[in-house]
Amino acid sequence: MSTLRPRVHFTARQYWLNDPNGLVYAGGAYHLFYQHNPRAAEHGYMSWGHATSPDLLTWTEHDVALPWRERHDVFSGSAVVDWANTSGLGRPGDPHPPVVAMYTAAGYYHQAQHLAVSRDGGATWDFATPDPVLDEGKQDFRDPKTFRHAASGQWISVVVHPDERQIGVYGSPDLHVWRELSRFGPVGGVDGIWEVPDLFPLTTPDGQERWVMKVDVFAGGPQGGTGAQYWVGDFDGAVFTPTQPARWADWGKDFYAAITYSDLPDPGRRVWLAWMNSWDYAKAIPTHPWRGAMTLPRELGLAPDGTEWALTQTPVRELDGVRQERRELIPGQDVEVTPGQALDLEMTVPQGGRAILTFRSEAGVEATLRAGGGELVLERPARADVPGFGGTHAAPLPPAGGDTDLRVILDTCSLEVFAAGGRVSLTDLLLPAAPVTRVTLDGEARRALWPLRPCVPDWEGEESPER
Repeated sequence: MSTLRPRVHFTARQYWLNDPNGLVYAGGAYHLFYQHNPRAAEHGYMSWGHATSPDLLTWTEHDVALPWRERHDVFSGSAVVDWANTSGLGRPGDPHPPVVAMYTAAGYYHQAQHLAVSRDGGATWDFATPDPVLDEGKQDFRDPKTFRHAASGQWISVVVHPDERQIGVYGSPDLHVWRELSRFGPVGGVDGIWEVPDLFPLTTPDGQERWVMKVDVFAGGPQGGTGAQYWVGDFDGAVFTPTQPARWADWGKDFYAAITYSDLPDPGRRVWLAWMNSWDYAKAIPTHPWRGAMTLPRELGLAPDGTEWALTQTPVRELDGVRQERRELIPGQDVEVTPGQALDLEMTVPQGGRAILTFRSEAGVEATLRAGGGELVLERPARADVPGFGGTHAAPLPPAGGDTDLRVILDTCSLEVFAAGGRVSLTDLLLPAAPVTRVTLDGEARRALWPLRPCVPDWEGEESPER
């Protein structure tokens, strides 16, 4: 297997991958669609790649679900199970209710929203209608995130107007005929265009329902470049009203285009994942024959943070099932790991204390993570072949009032860090000069480490060298 191919994160077998699309549970499987070039490892010929999983970790890649057509790039979108067949796209005798995707078709200086349908539980797909179902006659109007809003008895879709830094909220009885209900923005981070909105409810620890509006920014993120911001507030079926200022969903450099799953078997569970990359250097990532990876799927929640609510993110519970034998991290001593081994680390930093994790390969230090003094700091070395890659990325830690918990997932070419009960996350790619083989802890922290069983297919021998 290649030296940078992740072991527990999804990558396409070959070629370009970016935003996750159409995340839906249907036909007894979790479906992951994604922006994909089926011809080359660069952005182009945009289509929906497709993979399925029984557990959100072990993925099987399938044929392209929605292929590129002349003057019809298949850009980002979402998918839902139309249980009542309100769309009329289901047919008598179908083994499953229709799964309907709403996506952006991008042509020459024009973007509009179209439908596609699967009648076999998400396995195979057809373009549903020749004409768009939502068209504002604009050059840039994209990324519909569609869901059923039971309280108002309609479908809702949030679609971004990138240049205006606005999100249009649209309603429909049947997924075909849409009317605009409201607009949100501009507000919060507006340095760059907006992309990939999402709107979803979460339940607070005291049982209240709150709504979260998320949108990505192309510039002005917490580490410069791209980023994801969110608001917590209320939604009445037409208008989203924030009740607190914008916050960053992730403080790293490499978290973009996250969207939530639809129709999960547990209706109280909310899960999303994101593209683990930055447009600052995505086209230069030195991997072959693949380029682009997803974050781990993450469980979402809300936790009190002063007078506001913080979005919490933690790796999905299924990750615990691929942990192998527990090992201890002893301060000041190296822990040797198998080259390329994915690791799951848990630490507790005492109040007022500090901890430093250092990840080394035969080539030297590949990353350093520091926690304490009210902040989380990750440093990664520069690479001559990826301009702008190296740097120091910091995230503020909320006042602990006690110990600070950390969970760190290392997977060959990435670090995902979760702190303070998931109220802080920091996601960064790594491009190690050689595979990480040693982990060292310095500081007064309680700690444990679990190697993770590989979840991705073993394509050993099918890839050419990456360097």
